[in-house]
Parts: sequence; C-alpha cells; structure tokens
Amino acid sequence: MADVKLSIIYYSSTGTLHKMAERLYETAQKSGAEVRLRQVAELAPQEAIASNAAWSQHFDRTKDEPKATADDVVWADAVLFGSPTRYGNIASQLKQFLDTLGPQWAQGQLADKAYAGFTATQTAHGGQESTLLALYNTIHHFGGIVVAPGYTDPLKFVDGNPYGVSHVTGPNGDAPITDAELVALDHMVQRIIRIAGKLKSE
Repeated sequence: MADVKLSIIYYSSTGTLHKMAERLYETAQKSGAEVRLRQVAELAPQEAIASNAAWSQHFDRTKDEPKATADDVVWADAVLFGSPTRYGNIASQLKQFLDTLGPQWAQGQLADKAYAGFTATQTAHGGQESTLLALYNTIHHFGGIVVAPGYTDPLKFVDGNPYGVSHVTGPNGDAPITDAELVALDHMVQRIIRIAGKLKSE
C-alpha cells in the first residue's frame, strides 16, 4: 500500500475536539501514515473566550500550536475534519477555513482525496449527524470522496454513528471520551488510511 499523508484539521473551543484529534493522530502514526495535526485559527473575540473558563484555558494552552493552512489539505491524501456542533452545523472557525480554500478548489487540488469528520455535542441529540452531513456538503463540492465509517465493524453498533465519530460532553462539558468512542476513532482513522492508500496506488 502506498504511503499515506493524512491531515487532521479541527476546531476546539474547550478541548474535547482537541482530545479526539490527538487520539486520531496517535493512531494514524502507529498505522504508518505521515500525519499533520492542525488546529484552525480562533475567530471569537477575546471577551467571548474570557467569559468561559474552559475556553480561555484551552485557548492559552494551544495558542502556539501550528495552525491549519491550505497546504495542509493540498498535501494530504486523506483529511479528517473535526468541529463541535454549532446549532446543528460546523463551527464558524472551521467553516471560515474551508471558505478560504476557493483557489485550491478552482485548481482541482482538493478533489480525489478521502475525507471524513468527527464532532461533539453537549446532548445526545444535539446535532451530531446534521453537523457531519453539513460538513460533507463541502466535500461534495471539492470532488472529494467521503469515507464515513458506516457500519463496517461491529464496534460501530456500539458508538452508533455511521457518519463519523461523535462524543456527548454532557451538561457541564466534561464527560470523558468513552472507550467505545476511542475505538471508533481508531477504526475511522485506520479505515481512511487504508482507503486513501488504495486510491493513491491506482
């Protein structure tokens, strides 16, 4: 199988998506992929960030980490996008990043890659499916190949999300990522690496 380049590009306000992205990164490295882990830039005003202690702490902890650029998508054979839910849609920070990719889209540089997504919500029916489906609208415009995990392994009947991987944070935003969600993240990243490798070798 051809060596696969994977970009994990995400937005995280209080750290949940950051933890999920780190798990994907670790598993991808163990699977032999060349991986970039990139957070998109924060757009919220400082007063909004300061109003939430968890948001402010996470911002301070990660402000010096490398930020996503268009090259991180162009370079990759596969891309995993992560975003918390915002009213059943992806966060404006990730959407703004996607909206800057017009020049690369116009040159066909975003097509024929494998894509999938991950998300988190506060409640069990807080928009996890709609967020991932909304993300995939953009992938269709790219000419990308959606490699959602589906029910391709019995473990997906435990975590229950065929559209990607999702986590419920709970009302206080601090519910730990479950073992079922961790193995679902592992499965998703291993699957997208395998499929991207097949695409690359053709």
